[in-house]
Amino acid sequence: MLHLKWKDAPTLRAVTCKHTNASKYLVSNVLTVGKQYDVKNETEEFVFIIDNTGNIGGYYKDYFE
Repeated sequence: MLHLKWKDAPTLRAVTCKHTNASKYLVSNVLTVGKQYDVKNETEEFVFIIDNTGNIGGYYKDYFE
């Protein structure tokens, strides 16, 4: 279970949240516009970051710059 070690993994890069206007899911509770987040893992469609709750969360890349 590699995802359990992502929180302690080295940061790949940093991304900035550009919007929280989600069409299907509520992300404004865990993301803040303009805030920088550390990327712990990444796929073609998703980016896995430590969000405002302090846990790893997977979000679509279109929320970030």
